[in-house]
Parts: sequence; C-alpha cells; structure tokens
Amino acid sequence: MKFIHGFIYTLLLIPHLIIYKRSSVKATIDMDIERWAKEKQISGSHTKLLIRFLSLSPDFRTIFYFRNRSLITSLLNIYMPKEKYFRIDMSTKLGGGILTGHPYSTILNAESIGENFYVNHLVTIGEVNGKRPIIGNNVSIYTGAIVIGGITIGDNVKIGAGSVVTKNIPANSTVVGNPARIIKLE
Repeated sequence: MKFIHGFIYTLLLIPHLIIYKRSSVKATIDMDIERWAKEKQISGSHTKLLIRFLSLSPDFRTIFYFRNRSLITSLLNIYMPKEKYFRIDMSTKLGGGILTGHPYSTILNAESIGENFYVNHLVTIGEVNGKRPIIGNNVSIYTGAIVIGGITIGDNVKIGAGSVVTKNIPANSTVVGNPARIIKLE
C-alpha cells in the first residue's frame, strides 16, 4: 500500500519536477530542500527529497509555489494544495533555506527576508503605513510573534513567542515581550 501511495504521488508530482528542473531559482529551492532535510535528519537526492516534501507538506508546497509563481503552479495548487493559512506576500524577497514549524495563520509581508529563516505558527510580519520590515539571515521567529513596520532585524536574531517588535533589533540578539526587549546580545 505504501508503494502504491508513493507511486501515485510521484505521478502527480511530475509537473512539479519539471518546474523544479527548469526553475530560474533552482539553487534557492535546493537551499530550502537541504534545510528541511537537515532538520528532519533525512538524506537523498534533491529530486527525491523534493518529492517527499511536496507530497507530505502543504507548507513546503506554499514555499515552492511562491518561488515558482505562474499560471501552471496556480493550476497545480488545485490538486496539490498549499497551506491555505500560510501567506507570503508576492513582493517579499525571500532568501533560501526557509524552514517552517506548522505555519498555521502565518503571514510574511516583509521587504526582504534573508537566508535560513525559521518561522512558527501565528506569526505576523507586516507593514505599517506602507513600510515593511527587512529581516536578516539566520533569523528565527517563534509562535505568535508580531514584527511590523519599516524596521530592520539583524542577522542571527531570535524573536521569542508572543513578542511584538516595532523597533530595530541588532544582530546576534534574542528578544522577548510586548513590547519586545533584548534579553541577550552576543
């Protein structure tokens, strides 16, 4: 039964594989695949891992469709739907290596988000008066955090659960609270 299930999913994913192989952002998708594989402690070729993540994870499909926006991916979304409560604004510049922790009710509406970004559920990254955050590399944002406005979040920052960030955060910081305050600066 497991073999049949895998075979059917592989057939359904053939258009996804063609898009992946021809994608102008294939290197960025590879970074996503590698980050997910490392987190889940599995190995294999990028193609094999892509099939696994696309078949098992609607949030990975959301990222894949975001990176490959087209009429074709909109059609693929009909039978292989993305996570409907995980939104990435189409103008957000999103670096490779994004990892999600079941991003239910998560909105990413930033000017840019760097590489190796981690986001959890109930997170809002949004604009205030048309200004959106710029988020550096290796940033982790945990459950229920809000990051809004024309602010800059430095590299290697951790934003704790439930934090409300409305001011710039320097690199190598950990912030918590409402309003967010730095509790650790390395």
